[in-house]
Amino acid sequence: MGIDLVALLVDEPSLVDVLQTPWHIVFNGFEDGSIRSKRVAKDANLHRMFDIDIESEILDWMESKQVDVQKSVQENLLIVDDGCDGLRLLMMWASPGFWEVWEGRAFIYLGVACNQEIEQVDDLYTEVTWNAVEQKLAGVSKKEFGERVIMDWLKRREALGETIDETKDPKILPTFDAHTRAAETLIEMFEAKTEGHFGLVVGRDHLPSSEWGFGPMNLAIFLNSQP
Repeated sequence: MGIDLVALLVDEPSLVDVLQTPWHIVFNGFEDGSIRSKRVAKDANLHRMFDIDIESEILDWMESKQVDVQKSVQENLLIVDDGCDGLRLLMMWASPGFWEVWEGRAFIYLGVACNQEIEQVDDLYTEVTWNAVEQKLAGVSKKEFGERVIMDWLKRREALGETIDETKDPKILPTFDAHTRAAETLIEMFEAKTEGHFGLVVGRDHLPSSEWGFGPMNLAIFLNSQP
């Protein structure tokens, strides 16, 4: 399987509330499930971890730490070696959902959105790229963008000398559907971001948590910037 690119929406007020709460209260809230009612509602069009799964991951991470439980979560995250790992888990909890695609396919979606080729893998994760994608897709319908992505994909196949006849390649229709869903979901994610005033954090599998996000939503910057 390929590496996945993840674009995570984050409800900053919910996240900051948890960060400023004493560690032991947050831990107990995840342990007895009482904090679940404070989680932002899931966006129907996006993926996200089930409550019980993200709660279990957070609890496992918190249990492994030697901290002052009377201090806030943020204060403790700042002194442990892997505080950004804990922050990323909390961001996943404070999220209505995320957009996730294979990194190789992200070149198509983001390139079509920007109307230009994306040459380097690092460019998939920059603030410049994502600002351009969001601006270019503003007002574009799901159907229109999906069609643009499919046309680009078909042109790439033809350029490589591959067939576009579904009767000759049984993988064409499933791939067609996957590209369409991914393109439409990207539009839906930006719609949710605008309507909910959510922050955006972009990262990839195996990338250190401290390198997830850009600008003020970079995890290391975000963690150190809260009052």
